[in-house]
Amino acid sequence: MPTSTSVRLAARPTGLPTDETWSVVAEATADLKPGEFLARVKQISLDPAMRGWLDDRPSYVPPVSLGSVMRAGTVAEVVESTHRRIPAGATVVGTFGVQEYAVSSGAGVEVCDPALGSASQYLGVLGITGLTAYFGLFKHGRPQAGDTVLVSAAAGAVGSVVGQLARISGCRVVGIAGGPDKCAYLVDTLGFDAAIDYHEGSVRKAIARECPAGVDVYFDNVGGEILDAALANLATGARVVICGAISQYNEAQRAPGPANYMSLLVRRATMTGFLYFDDAADFPIARQRIASWIAEGRVIAHETIVPGTVADFPRVFERLFTGEKLGKLILDITGTPA
Repeated sequence: MPTSTSVRLAARPTGLPTDETWSVVAEATADLKPGEFLARVKQISLDPAMRGWLDDRPSYVPPVSLGSVMRAGTVAEVVESTHRRIPAGATVVGTFGVQEYAVSSGAGVEVCDPALGSASQYLGVLGITGLTAYFGLFKHGRPQAGDTVLVSAAAGAVGSVVGQLARISGCRVVGIAGGPDKCAYLVDTLGFDAAIDYHEGSVRKAIARECPAGVDVYFDNVGGEILDAALANLATGARVVICGAISQYNEAQRAPGPANYMSLLVRRATMTGFLYFDDAADFPIARQRIASWIAEGRVIAHETIVPGTVADFPRVFERLFTGEKLGKLILDITGTPA
C-alpha cells in the first residue's frame, strides 16, 4: 500500500491558525478489508466552517481531534477496490480529509456524475456550497418575485450562488463584499443589481440606500456588525437566514448577540439557522436544477483552484480569511497547473 502524507491538527489555535496548529505526517496506508476501497485524493475543499471544527466546543459535528487528519471535503480517484458499488477508476466525492490517500468503507461517499458537472464542482456549486445556497435560500428565505434579497460575503462560494438563485427568482439582489474588484464582479459578471463595499463607510447607511423599501431576505454569511446593519434595515415580514459567521471564527471570545435583534419583533420578521444536510433526500433534485442553470448560463460558478501539495494546505487555508479568493477555494494536489 502507498505512503500517504497528511496534515493533522497538532494544537487548537487561538485566533488565526499558525504553523504550530498543524503537523505534516507521512505513513503507510492501511491494507484494504473486504468492502473497502483505496482512493487517491485529487482536490481538497476549503470552507470557512473548517475553522469552527478546530475548536473544542459543541457544534453540529464533533471537533477535529488532536492528532487526527484535518477534516475536509475532497474529490478522489478510486485506485483499488473491494467495494461492490464503487469500482476502481471511479471519481468520488467524500470527506476523506487533508491527505494524499484514504481507505474508505464508502459511507457518505458519492460517485461523481460527469453529466452534471466537473469533479471540482462537486466540492462547490454541486456540493456543499451550492446545496447550502439552494436550501438556505429556497427553503428558509422563501424568495418571491420583487423581493429585495441582501447577501453578505456575496463574492464567496455560497453567497455568489445565493445571489444568482435569487436573481433567477425575479428578486432585486444586493451583495456585500470587500473591495471594488469584488463588487464590480458581483454586478458586471454575476448580474447583481447593486453591491456594497464594506470597507467604504457605513454599511448600515449603504444598505438603506440600496434597499430603500427594506430587506425582504437577508442571507448572512458573516455575522457581527454586518448582521446588525442588516437587521436595522428589514422590511416587514423579512426572513433572515443564518448560514455562517466568518467574521467571528477567529475571535478568542464569543461575540455578543446582535444589538438590533428587536427589529425582528418590530418588523414581524424571522431569523433561522439551518444545515444543508437536513435536506439530503432532495440533493438529486437540487443538483439537477443547479446543473441545468449552469448549462443555460444562468449560474456562474467561479473557482479559485490553487495547485500544490498536501503540505500547502495551511497557507491556502489562510486565504479564507484574507479574502485572496473568488468563489470556491480548492487545493489541487494532482500536480496539474491551475
